[in-house]
Amino acid sequence: MRHTDEHRHRSQHSNWLRAAVLGANDGIISTASLVIGVAAANASHETILLTGVAGLIAGAMSMAAGEYVSVSSQADIEAADLAIESHAIATNHESELKELTHIYIDRGLVPELAQQVATQLMEQDALGAHARDELGFTDLSSAKPLQAALTSGLAFTLGAAFPLLVAVFTSPEKTELIVGMASLLSLSLLGAIAAKVGGANVYIGITRVTFWGLLAMAATAIIGHLFGAATG
Repeated sequence: MRHTDEHRHRSQHSNWLRAAVLGANDGIISTASLVIGVAAANASHETILLTGVAGLIAGAMSMAAGEYVSVSSQADIEAADLAIESHAIATNHESELKELTHIYIDRGLVPELAQQVATQLMEQDALGAHARDELGFTDLSSAKPLQAALTSGLAFTLGAAFPLLVAVFTSPEKTELIVGMASLLSLSLLGAIAAKVGGANVYIGITRVTFWGLLAMAATAIIGHLFGAATG
């Protein structure tokens, strides 16, 4: 169903938005943290960049593979549940009709109307009615493994590319500060965009992504300094 601008739901963005935000957020934080940690250990400019590139490639592949496996598992569960429901409809139609009728009664319909609605929906698309109203499966929430994998992998790559590009044009002695500040700025922008698209509070969106980003970068910076001091 199409909605006007005055009545547009946010849930239609949920699948790709979750994968995109997760990928970009992970790309920025993990790559920036790697670069900052290695720079804090007094590594050369070439080592810093090599570490960043390796982190980008490994992270993007890991993110895509992880999303694909995870969402594929969800898709397998959905398919198994639909197979069970399809068998039940084929072998015990009346019982499934009563089950659907009681679902509509529990949602507020009078028994007579609930019976009529259940009967008509069962005649048109019995499996679709049970998938939607009994199991809670919809087109918006259905698992799409390939979409999730591509979205997450691409988003990670774009997110990771930003701190890496900053490191390319920054001298090793200033990498910690410049990459850290640039990454926090990009995380703030990401949090604001995600909150805006999702209809959430922009300030809360910015705060939660920058907090965890700052924590991760600070942790790797401390470890890098300790390692650098121990080997220096």
